[in-house]
Amino acid sequence: MISWGVSAGFHDASLTVIRDGYIAFASHAERYSKIKNDKNLCPGLIKAALQYGEPDIIFWYENPILKATRRMWAGQKNWYKNPKEYFKDVGYDFKCHIEWGNHHKSHWAAGYYTRPSNFTECATLVIDAIGEWTTTSIWKNEKKVWSSRYPKSLGLFYSAFTDRLGLKPNEDEYILMGMAAYGDSNRFYDEIEKLTHGKNLHKGVRWWRPELKSEQDKFDIAAAVQKVFESYLHSLLNKTKEMTGQTKLVYMGGCALNCLANRLIPQYFKEHWIMPNPGDAGSSLGAVLAGLKEKVNFHTPYLGHEIVGEYPVDNLLQELLQTGIVGVANGRAEFGPRALGNRSLLADPRGEEMKDAVNKIKQRQEFRPFAPVIRQHDVADFFEVSKTFHSPYMQQVVKCKHKHLFPAIVHKDDTSRVQTVTYNSNPGLYILLTRWYEETGCPMLLNTSLNIKGQPIVNTRADAEKFAEHYGVKVY
Repeated sequence: MISWGVSAGFHDASLTVIRDGYIAFASHAERYSKIKNDKNLCPGLIKAALQYGEPDIIFWYENPILKATRRMWAGQKNWYKNPKEYFKDVGYDFKCHIEWGNHHKSHWAAGYYTRPSNFTECATLVIDAIGEWTTTSIWKNEKKVWSSRYPKSLGLFYSAFTDRLGLKPNEDEYILMGMAAYGDSNRFYDEIEKLTHGKNLHKGVRWWRPELKSEQDKFDIAAAVQKVFESYLHSLLNKTKEMTGQTKLVYMGGCALNCLANRLIPQYFKEHWIMPNPGDAGSSLGAVLAGLKEKVNFHTPYLGHEIVGEYPVDNLLQELLQTGIVGVANGRAEFGPRALGNRSLLADPRGEEMKDAVNKIKQRQEFRPFAPVIRQHDVADFFEVSKTFHSPYMQQVVKCKHKHLFPAIVHKDDTSRVQTVTYNSNPGLYILLTRWYEETGCPMLLNTSLNIKGQPIVNTRADAEKFAEHYGVKVY
């Protein structure tokens, strides 16, 4: 039995293949089309999925008619698109049944059906911008117990201010999050918080205080937006705990990518799970799981295109020792927005000049932070976390104990978005970190995605070769 899940038509399209109960393939359209945040499926992605066989059934991630009613009510164009006609438009006339889903249920299923085995019972909180009508939902196990509706939306609020700061909504929210560390969160907090009271922010807030144009103005706005977001998240986490009575949380939706706010979760729940692709792209997996109503063993995020070969530890180590920076494109590509060691740009984190060098290559704003990758059993020695802390998918920020030693991976607020690695999670990366530590006494590496701002992450060996030739960085 081959089942496909599809999320497409609005932003960050993706496709998942489940074959006989396991995840055979999952990837993003942008990796094949080379269009950042590509909203549409493309021939390359579909051909990659067809390598696993023709689908017996396709699950679409939301209900297009229900979504059309909301778009009509909001005065938007292009109200309705039948998924079967959508596939014809992109060049494929599949004869199998295509089953419609529900946007928030797809988010819920992507987290709930991939949850850890010890989550026998749990709550799920889904926060995103908008699907059909629902914008936030709370679930107890398989039952939805509460929801809020459009136009009230925490995700739309954050995206509206992403746009207000001159960034691209549904893509650059993480830049706003990084800017927040440089700002005064109190300066505009009251004004911005009031904008969330009954206003429809779907059309943006460019009209708000257009005279605020300086860099510091923007930092202060970002800080206030983050503070407002966290205030609402506090309330929603508390509401989820009270309504469900659970101690374990699954957290999904695009807002779950706000790793700075995710530090609040342990104040309410003993354990939590965020599937490493919690936004709309991850809903291709959620759509098929919601349709099949079955749990899968989610043991790895490496589900995309495969570059065959052993992890090039020797080459990577030698280049790091000689130049301090190297790219790696090996094994299966990550499903999700984070590069986790298979499509990564790795660097020595010990010098400020390295942060500048990587920023220059990636053509990023200087204020944006970089993440460290470190072995699981070393993390408590260098970051303010417990011995049991784990963060395999870069979903949390924590304080660095020795920021003066590793300036390239510490943000303005002394935090780092840590990735922890075990031998089982990524053997090659783990061995590289071990040998790097033995050679240098440095327990970690800077890890950022192997791409340039505004471009998708490298996918194939050909992509890697182009990156190396164009930017003068060796990629193995």
